[in-house]
Amino acid sequence: MIDVEHPLAAEAAARERGAETDLLPPQPRSVRDTGLEQQLLVELVAKVVFIAGKSHLSVLSTRLRLSINVLREVLGFMVGEQLVEVAWRGESDIDVQYQLTGPGKLRAAVYLERSPYVGPAPVTLEAYCAVVGRQSWRQPERARLGAAQIGAAFGEQRLGAGVLEMVGAAMYSGRSMLLYGPPGGGKTTLARQLGGLLQGLAAVPYAVVVGQEIVQIYDPLLHLAPAPQHAAHAQQMVERRSSDIRWALCQRPVGQIGAELSADMLDLRHDAFGGCYQAPPHLKANNGIFIVDDLGRQRVAAAELLNRFMQPLDLGLDQLSLRGGHKFTVPFDVVLVFATNLAPHTLLDEAFLRRLGYKIHVGALQRADYRALLRQQCRHAGIACDEAALAYLLDDLHGASGRPLLASYPRELLGRIADFAGSAGRAPHLSEGALDQAWHSMFAACGEAGPGPAAGADAVCDPANQFEAIV
Repeated sequence: MIDVEHPLAAEAAARERGAETDLLPPQPRSVRDTGLEQQLLVELVAKVVFIAGKSHLSVLSTRLRLSINVLREVLGFMVGEQLVEVAWRGESDIDVQYQLTGPGKLRAAVYLERSPYVGPAPVTLEAYCAVVGRQSWRQPERARLGAAQIGAAFGEQRLGAGVLEMVGAAMYSGRSMLLYGPPGGGKTTLARQLGGLLQGLAAVPYAVVVGQEIVQIYDPLLHLAPAPQHAAHAQQMVERRSSDIRWALCQRPVGQIGAELSADMLDLRHDAFGGCYQAPPHLKANNGIFIVDDLGRQRVAAAELLNRFMQPLDLGLDQLSLRGGHKFTVPFDVVLVFATNLAPHTLLDEAFLRRLGYKIHVGALQRADYRALLRQQCRHAGIACDEAALAYLLDDLHGASGRPLLASYPRELLGRIADFAGSAGRAPHLSEGALDQAWHSMFAACGEAGPGPAAGADAVCDPANQFEAIV
């Protein structure tokens, strides 16, 4: 994993923390401050109270992510319209419960039939665009990590000669990347770890309103809570109640989609049950990284997929459509990374390849790097590294089979050695026998059975060799 607390990375992170106080917009004190129409807030409150019954003011605040002051204004209006009434009042100003009146229940039922959405109050599209622009990692004043800092952040990881320099230049420029090479070379892992190099946090709205429609942006699986070095500061901002709680403060997102990607997944998806639209994955990844894995294996042609993203990436803007054809513009602020096991020239012609910023081959390691990586993985796994067994792996297993020295193999082999040892009730040990057992459980023998390397079969069946052949 990336050592985000390395001194060079920590220095850049410290510079970012000074701006984090301003990431979250200030807390709205009135309906006008929210930027929303009062009727939208009335409908949200009515629907929540209809479903929950008697509702405490603080519960409504938590559920709708609205300040007490805004809710008091909305509920005051609803009381005047005889839609709600005070069901119970305690000693303090906020210790109060509300319930719907008879007419209020009828009105709430109509609201629910029209739109069953009862989630957090949205922010305006204008506010969303402004915040994404303000916290963009491409802002000139933000520190960018170069190749030296990236090399320090990746620590002992072995990625092959020149790979870190290429990645550093790509990250510095903000241009797109195509990581290509045989399966198991570490392309996807590298792409995901780049997310740790985007310093600072990002404010993400729970939802955005577009006209009369609500688009959900926040995804708890993608928008993760701040890392420990930021958590205390983020909690202080929440506790001070000085920020708009319709926004969540998160780590910069790292979105990923693979062979399951189809063209319609890059558009808004209407959720009839939830009563709102779900944002496409690249919109959720704004201010972070978006990875398209297994390029060339999707249900949409690679050239068509590239075409879909290149103009938004150049402009920093994307266009989406609601049902009925209404189009609107949203920010497109991602580090766009493609990864593929296929040779680039078999996927795209020269014109399309030129549109990709950096083409980076992530292939086999040098023997010295592979040795160092396996020793490092042994230390992490708590398995003593036997140099004779390591030589057997390199010369007899890799050498005889022709399998390249890929970065994914050491961790996978050691994991299988631990599995076999654990099932047998003994401590794992790196030996020739243990490596043989792990090796042959990992690779298809193509008709060969029993222990020992199957050199000819491995060479024919290895997809990595097939990749190298066509490159």
